[in-house]
Amino acid sequence: MSVAERPIVFAITGASGAPYAVRLLEELVRAERKVQLIVSSHGLRLLRTETDVPSVEGLRAHLGEKAFDRFVQYYSDGDRGAAPASGSALTAGMVICPCSMGTLAAVSLGTSRSLVERAADVTLKERRPLVLVTRETPLSAIHLENMLRVTNAGAVVMPATPGFYHRPQAIAELVDFMVARVLDHLGVEHRLGHRWGGEEDARHEAGVE
Repeated sequence: MSVAERPIVFAITGASGAPYAVRLLEELVRAERKVQLIVSSHGLRLLRTETDVPSVEGLRAHLGEKAFDRFVQYYSDGDRGAAPASGSALTAGMVICPCSMGTLAAVSLGTSRSLVERAADVTLKERRPLVLVTRETPLSAIHLENMLRVTNAGAVVMPATPGFYHRPQAIAELVDFMVARVLDHLGVEHRLGHRWGGEEDARHEAGVE
């Protein structure tokens, strides 16, 4: 099985940023990538608060039941015996989007109290890609130390801080900016946004032909 054929573990936790999670899952399914989905209890609350998705079943309806059933396997965060908890279950890596500071702390310390935390621990020990889309501001020294610790362990910390050089006109474009960066680090092809072309783009933005 090639890496591209392996599932991507996708966790949603309780930091603000549910629109990122929903959009990322849409793009993974559009790319026909298998996903092992884990949503923490706080992640479920976040989906209800920040989007029109009230539950995992609501997420299934949003994506389309056939597409969800074909590409997404859902696991309870309390099921530490599920496939993502074992290094012998091959995956293409893991993304936690959004990633709360509590989840970041747990991953940095390897506590493995839930399936999300255990799956992240496994991803690091197996030297597979781990992307943490953190969302918090301002950051305390503890947050920064935890970010450094997981980075040194091999993770990619990707704070949800969209750029503006592409002149976004809507919130959806800001969401897509971050989702595109996540997809790049997971090795998933996409058509979101415009890739910066250096001097040529700078001249265009300045109105110079």
